[in-house]
Amino acid sequence: MFTGLIQSLGTYQHIGEDALKISCAPETADLILQDLAIGDSVAVDGACLTVETILSQGFVASISPETIQRTTFGAPAEERWVNLETSLRVGSKLGGHFVTGHVDGLGQLEAAVQTARSWELSFRTHSSAIACYVLPKGSIAVNGVSLTIAECDRAGSWFKVAVIPHTYAETNLRYLTPGSWVNLEGDILGKYVEKFLRSRFSGEDASEGDRPEAPWADLTPEFLAEHGYL
Repeated sequence: MFTGLIQSLGTYQHIGEDALKISCAPETADLILQDLAIGDSVAVDGACLTVETILSQGFVASISPETIQRTTFGAPAEERWVNLETSLRVGSKLGGHFVTGHVDGLGQLEAAVQTARSWELSFRTHSSAIACYVLPKGSIAVNGVSLTIAECDRAGSWFKVAVIPHTYAETNLRYLTPGSWVNLEGDILGKYVEKFLRSRFSGEDASEGDRPEAPWADLTPEFLAEHGYL
């Protein structure tokens, strides 16, 4: 479990087909390496990887076929900046939101506009696994960075976030250009709510006698607004 608050930048290199060598930026490497142990989890651009070898300035982690398929690590090998965060510890501050490090899919930056107080970044995704969790004021992790959705279209395939100067300067979001691919993870709380409601209104996992009368299709934005949820 992570918070989406980035501790350090790093670079990565592919080692064969199923491993990455992560090198931490020297000025912030201690934040990642000071008590890193074999078997620890580190979010690399939002993807939870397990430390298998510790190096003087980084670590080595394997990547599964699922990770390659769902993340930017499946792109042609290149050395680029990645965001790094060690796992959340019991008693630590939760300044972002609950991030699992299980990337749902990819998106692309459409535009980055500097305003007086922030950077406004807009993204588009063709992944239905992401779009269904995109809603105004909802949480989303972009390359592992915890962000709040400021605006989105009805389908959830396009959204905009406001990034404060500190976050922009300390993460790899500042290196993105229009067309850059990013890893996206929807809010885990939304996933559990969806699962509960889908079971409740569609009758999944319910016996014949316990199935509710209301179908899943009745759970509309109008229904929620009428009952005080929007």
